[in-house]
Amino acid sequence: MSSGIPRFQPWEDVNVRSICHDKQQLSIPARPARKADRAIAQDLLDTLKAHQDSCVGMAANMIGMPVSIIAVNENGKFVIMYDPHIIRFALPYETQESCLSVAGTHSCIRYDLIEVEYRDFRFIKKKKKFSGLAAQIIQHEIDHLHGILI
Repeated sequence: MSSGIPRFQPWEDVNVRSICHDKQQLSIPARPARKADRAIAQDLLDTLKAHQDSCVGMAANMIGMPVSIIAVNENGKFVIMYDPHIIRFALPYETQESCLSVAGTHSCIRYDLIEVEYRDFRFIKKKKKFSGLAAQIIQHEIDHLHGILI
């Protein structure tokens, strides 16, 4: 059974990065991801796992790397997405969100149903539908990739 995420990383290989709070740096749109960015994706995943008690998703620019990669905790399953983009969306709603990089809670509009194209951890093209909290997390993180802060 493979989710595209390495099964086990020895503790020595774990690289938890600091969370970026610099709004100017966070506002820089991310560049497209490359296969060579796998180490950034792994650091992002390690950092999300280290903060999983208070965080359900991260974009690479949140660890100081303006690269189009997000990591999402989808009900205990950690997913990496290279170059994610929403191709369909439906059912808008207003919600409140918070972020490790930005202080406070902020109102925003999200969509309950989305379809996303992306490349997985092995850089294989995928297309998947998401709903509910997973959809909201992905929208928040894709906003980060575009330099949009809540």
